[in-house]
Amino acid sequence: MATDELREKAVARIMEATRYGYAPVVVVSAMGRGGDPYATDTLLAIAREVCAEVNPREQDLLLSCGELISTVVMAQALKFHGVEAQAYTGGMAGIITDRNFGDAHIIEVNPEKILTGLKRRQVAVVAGFQGTTQDGEITTLGRGGSDTTAAALGVALAAEAVEIYTDVNGVMTTDPNLVPQAKLLKHMTYKELCEMAHLGAKVIHPRAVEIAMKGRIPLKIRSIYSDQEGTLITDDTSLPGLEIKSDRMVTGLAHIPNLAQFELACPRDFNTSGQALKVFACLAQDGISLDMIQVSPQRMTFTVQESLFDRTRSILEATGLEFKAAKGFAKVSIVGAGIRGVPGVMARVVQGLYKAKVPLFQTTDSHTNIACLVKKEDMSTALTALHEEFGLGEAKEG
Repeated sequence: MATDELREKAVARIMEATRYGYAPVVVVSAMGRGGDPYATDTLLAIAREVCAEVNPREQDLLLSCGELISTVVMAQALKFHGVEAQAYTGGMAGIITDRNFGDAHIIEVNPEKILTGLKRRQVAVVAGFQGTTQDGEITTLGRGGSDTTAAALGVALAAEAVEIYTDVNGVMTTDPNLVPQAKLLKHMTYKELCEMAHLGAKVIHPRAVEIAMKGRIPLKIRSIYSDQEGTLITDDTSLPGLEIKSDRMVTGLAHIPNLAQFELACPRDFNTSGQALKVFACLAQDGISLDMIQVSPQRMTFTVQESLFDRTRSILEATGLEFKAAKGFAKVSIVGAGIRGVPGVMARVVQGLYKAKVPLFQTTDSHTNIACLVKKEDMSTALTALHEEFGLGEAKEG
């Protein structure tokens, strides 16, 4: 939505869908990024010039404007090309949320108005990133909110698929800006993409993937700039004839920069005396989210975003416990459904990092990922090493 050229490309996609007999429902984001006149960050900056602390309710009211402008502009662009279109706010589209302003969750979708418009052969253009509470308050859905809107509407309308158009060709094995050898993934499972999104891949919000997975609506992530098919996300039974290889050990890599690590020396009765509970409770009460948590009788280790470093340190100092704290870390993760139960995966991770001379400071793992804490300056080297170690640059997909 940022430029006339991109809007024309979007209009062309929509018109192509109508020629094939589809009834498109189009979800739009705000126009442009920070600094552009109607971008979300620009609107927020205007309010903060008046008062640094913006009331969450009023902030949502303001931020919803960016998508509303895009919605009207897109509807007008379609009408200019002879396509009947109707613009909808999130609330008009039936997106009902809780009252968690700034990061609201969808509790139901009632798309009756959209269905009425579609019966009249009108393309529905919906403002993403927003909804309304049951008593009519405007809310926003947090980061990746337009993806979430699209997935929720796709499920509610029993759509054939939800296509997410972005500035990349689809989901890559890792960030191509950091690893030029990264390859396009043609097929993925919901769980693989959701895991990569949670671990830092920014191509789509994990909440959108979870909604699509629950409704078993296939997702397609494609580039607005090209006709490539992009990446299809489904499970191995959603589409007839589609086989997603179960022997692919590692699907891709994800990363999160700018982390800080805290390590607490635990007294002998730390876990049984309630001290551990007190530490976690104090951090939670201050809204500090912890990651890579490890607790043993001797120590407790975790990471936080660097932006939370000072607040976390102050809370821990108040407990009187001894601890070490350091900034300048990044989390690098391998993701793949084939990791589970396979011996030697961790050995290959360590081997890849060892050959690249990347020090490893901490690890955590699940059935589908292994996460490694490395120095931020080693992040790109670590990604490249693991990409090579697991053959992601050469692997052929099924």
